[in-house]
Amino acid sequence: MYFVDEERQYLLVPLHKKMKTYIPLFLFFLLLLTSGCTNRNRVFNISDFGVYPDTNENASQTVAAAINKILDKCDSDDIVEIVFNKGTYYFYEENAAIKNYYISNHDQNNPKKVGIALENCKHLTINGSGSDFIFHGRMLPVSLINSSDCTLKNFSIDFSMPHITQVEIIENKSDDGIVFKPAEWVKYSINDNQMFQPCGESWYNIPQIGIAFEKESRHIVYNTSDLFYSTKNVSKIFLQDGDTALYAPKWIDKRLIEGTIVAMRTWERPAPAIFLYGDKNTALNSVTVHYAEGMGLLAQFCENILLDSFNVSLRGDNDSRYFTTQADATHFSGCKGTIISKNGFYESMMDDAINVHGTYLVAKEYRDSVTARCCFMHNQSWGFAWGEVGDTVQFIAPQTMEIIDSAYIITSIIAAGGNLDGAKEFIISFDRPLASSVTGTTNAGLENLTWSPSVIFAGNIVRNNRARGALFSTPKPVIVEDNLFDHTSGAAILLCGDCNGWYETGACRNVIIRNNHFVNALTNMFQFTNAIISIYPEIPNLTDQKQYFHGGGKDAITITGNTFETFDSPIVYAKSVDGLTITDNKILVNSDYPSFHWNTERYLLERVINYKEERNEVVRN
Repeated sequence: MYFVDEERQYLLVPLHKKMKTYIPLFLFFLLLLTSGCTNRNRVFNISDFGVYPDTNENASQTVAAAINKILDKCDSDDIVEIVFNKGTYYFYEENAAIKNYYISNHDQNNPKKVGIALENCKHLTINGSGSDFIFHGRMLPVSLINSSDCTLKNFSIDFSMPHITQVEIIENKSDDGIVFKPAEWVKYSINDNQMFQPCGESWYNIPQIGIAFEKESRHIVYNTSDLFYSTKNVSKIFLQDGDTALYAPKWIDKRLIEGTIVAMRTWERPAPAIFLYGDKNTALNSVTVHYAEGMGLLAQFCENILLDSFNVSLRGDNDSRYFTTQADATHFSGCKGTIISKNGFYESMMDDAINVHGTYLVAKEYRDSVTARCCFMHNQSWGFAWGEVGDTVQFIAPQTMEIIDSAYIITSIIAAGGNLDGAKEFIISFDRPLASSVTGTTNAGLENLTWSPSVIFAGNIVRNNRARGALFSTPKPVIVEDNLFDHTSGAAILLCGDCNGWYETGACRNVIIRNNHFVNALTNMFQFTNAIISIYPEIPNLTDQKQYFHGGGKDAITITGNTFETFDSPIVYAKSVDGLTITDNKILVNSDYPSFHWNTERYLLERVINYKEERNEVVRN
């Protein structure tokens, strides 16, 4: 049920029995896209256009042709639903749509082969009816570009041959190497350099990093983090039962006991499973990503996104795979409006469940008193829209991460060279002359405050994943409520911000973290994992900082009513915060693993003011 608070003109959304959260009224219309409309509602079954499940035929071309025929039959104001009969549909690179997409936080390699490419759509629903969409080779499964009021629902995405390679440790010979056995679906060769080389349709790789999973629990193995290894001089051997395995004499890692499952991989991330760009009012309902070589969902420059029961997960507890996506489950770059992620299930991915941020441009040249040449900096984040005329922006000093001067308004923004697709630089003009404090700062960062979303992350399960659980870098309100973070391996929640490496904005001003359950986070060490909740902006020169990066007054960041089950000490780490409240939490100390973290403080603070910590109960087993 959804109720409008008439006095505040806000929508009351009870996402969970304990949760009452206000979000802007416009989201009411997002969630009720089709109600109250006078336009025609039209429902089409895609089988009427020659697309059938369970045929093993290539659906790449037939699905595209069918969708085009359906949309040609409709007026621009029609509300259209395209329904797939439940079953399995196979998409191949051959005859797939060829698109040049520049995708934030992914490899900028083009062109991309897209299974279902949806562009310039309005009031469109794709209803998979519970179908499996299986992709072959290297593909971007689904894109939704420059569209409004669209819904994707009731389907799953998987690949026939994952680019991550799963193996089992058969014998650890200590200093003499490791014997391992590839999973039954893995295809491989031993290349001319005597290295293990997995392969698939149109691809091969030589993995040299990995993550280790416990065979029974599927937790990431304690205190192993990223594995680095060599398969140089690998050879095939016969086991006593007559089966074959591979012997890698140079793979030395005494932590990997017999039966350990290793997901062997590279750092490559060519494409997500679902790509949203330039969309407004988008909903994804009951969509599951079982595997992607990049992220599960990447959204950039979008306004208002609802994820309801969006999952990045295995195919049940008996799935023979131990991994899902190559990187984050969901990732939102340079979006605005409201992002809601509720009732999701995120497991076994190689990075975070959710990451919400903008992108700092860096000012490289000042053309005149009101104009600057500003550049994308990270090699995985460039080539797409960053801002519009009328946007509010501010400059940041990269060494201290302090705001320089007050906000400016963009009066002109042009991609250098004139082409937005593939742009690395923008020529930006502002509403008033730039202050000397701006022009006198080397490599000042530029943050877009307009393209910053509010976020609700509620009722989700995050478990058995690498690195961290949830990341937020936005000045708009954030609520993290009623989630289960179960063996996230690194920090469960991170509030970050960085204008020197990842170039991901920005400061968090209003964050509520309440009624969550944390189970044995921090079994491994990764970047920014200083505590279960880590408030960790990258500030190279903290000593000279005068302002505070996160917060902005009393109770700006509130951590309350949570339960922490932990074997180790650190609960909260905070750096450069004005306004931190930690109250009414329960800490249940267990002995599931040996404590090992360098941080032995429950609450470790660096440059924190307006701090309150009270009524936090510690219970030891």
